[in-house]
Amino acid sequence: MNQYRYEEISAKIAINITEGRLKPGHKLSSVRSLKQQYKASLSTINKAYELLIILGLVECVPKSGYYVALPKANTNAALVIPPSHTRLRDELFRNNLLAITASVNPRHRHSLSEFNVAAPDNLFIPQKMILRNMQQVIRENGTKLLRYYPSNGSEPLKEQITRHSALNQGTFDTEGLIITDGALQAFYIALAAVTTAGDAVAIESPCVFSMLQVLTTLKLRIVEIPVLGADGFDLYFLEQTLKTVPIKAIALTPNFHNPTGFLMSDENKLRLLEIARTRDIPIIENDMYGDLNFGDHRPGNISSMDDTGLVMTFSSFSKTLASGIRLGWLFTGRFFKEAEQIKFSLGSTVAPVYQETMLKILSTNSYERHIRSFRMKLASQCYQTMELISMHFPEKTLISTPKGGYSIWLKMERDIDMAKFYDHCEEIGVRFTPGYTFSYSNAFEQYFRIVFAVKYTTFRENVLKQAGLFAGNILQE
Repeated sequence: MNQYRYEEISAKIAINITEGRLKPGHKLSSVRSLKQQYKASLSTINKAYELLIILGLVECVPKSGYYVALPKANTNAALVIPPSHTRLRDELFRNNLLAITASVNPRHRHSLSEFNVAAPDNLFIPQKMILRNMQQVIRENGTKLLRYYPSNGSEPLKEQITRHSALNQGTFDTEGLIITDGALQAFYIALAAVTTAGDAVAIESPCVFSMLQVLTTLKLRIVEIPVLGADGFDLYFLEQTLKTVPIKAIALTPNFHNPTGFLMSDENKLRLLEIARTRDIPIIENDMYGDLNFGDHRPGNISSMDDTGLVMTFSSFSKTLASGIRLGWLFTGRFFKEAEQIKFSLGSTVAPVYQETMLKILSTNSYERHIRSFRMKLASQCYQTMELISMHFPEKTLISTPKGGYSIWLKMERDIDMAKFYDHCEEIGVRFTPGYTFSYSNAFEQYFRIVFAVKYTTFRENVLKQAGLFAGNILQE
């Protein structure tokens, strides 16, 4: 379904609000001013403001105008439940993992409208650009692409990744960079470089299930640190935990956390870095969504604030270009030797054709051009999804307000039977990711994730509406 003009305008205003450029209580431009600014009709501007009111971002004051809404108490904060005490997850919880992953890997995906796959929809993948560059690479390199490449990856590619990172407040050294077979392999290498079986690792909660799987594979003990509201990682809870638990590493996604979309402030990034420095605890930073900011400024990495080499940062291009490009990278900090040995022992390198294709894409402005367009599309999709949820799901449904990435975290009322809700969603042809897959605790039974990196069709919009209406029907039973 094509985006309407009023949705484009509301998305631009919403970005200025969520990025903090328009503060709570700020009086917004009049309808007539916006009409001139955007060269749109009065009805279009009115619809844009109506949408922003539905989303809770704007309030209308009779005979005065429109204002940025004051923050509602316990909106984002209530989206997570901080545990009452520290819990270490170990082998007793690992038996649940296969059942969890099975629930999010259906066999008959073609018959469903999926809001659960954290990857760009086919219509968002820059297919022509990728295939054009890949075909050119094949013509230029020929049989060279059939030979072994260095275990740590192509040096020219690493130079381009370093250049791209430098443009976005990164401080990566090419010599400390390793090309990996996707982001999960990078995460595996980083963990294995600084921990041994039985060590305790602090992770964000909720945490994406694929990262939980890596932790369990390495037989590590999991300490869940709650993600609280827009501030992200609960640093106070972390400090209290460190008094009793010898944590060997901290793993988190500070830039547009999956599933909430929250962004950790620079102030909290510095505070976390100081906590880690004083105890010499390595930080493993997931920056897979860092390029997908809705606002004008790409957030910096924790590693860009560190001059001790204590921070390792990893990312990949599967979230920004196409999921089939299994090419990731890991900045190893001061742990390069350990990481290099682990990478070599894994015996796998990224296919040369992918390395050369990414080199060509990054060597031009193709990637930056795509990202600029992709970010705006995602912002629009996000606000359209929030609009549908606000209009059709039960009134007391809590919704996160992402500042980037492509997922929204929702909490349903306690009286809603989530098993019945998911079963009905399957029947009507829609699938979400259940909240219980993001933790080994029982804290997220009433939660689920919606991925909005999909192109809306009439069918997708209708099944999302039906899912919300059915949730309301459960409450009335």
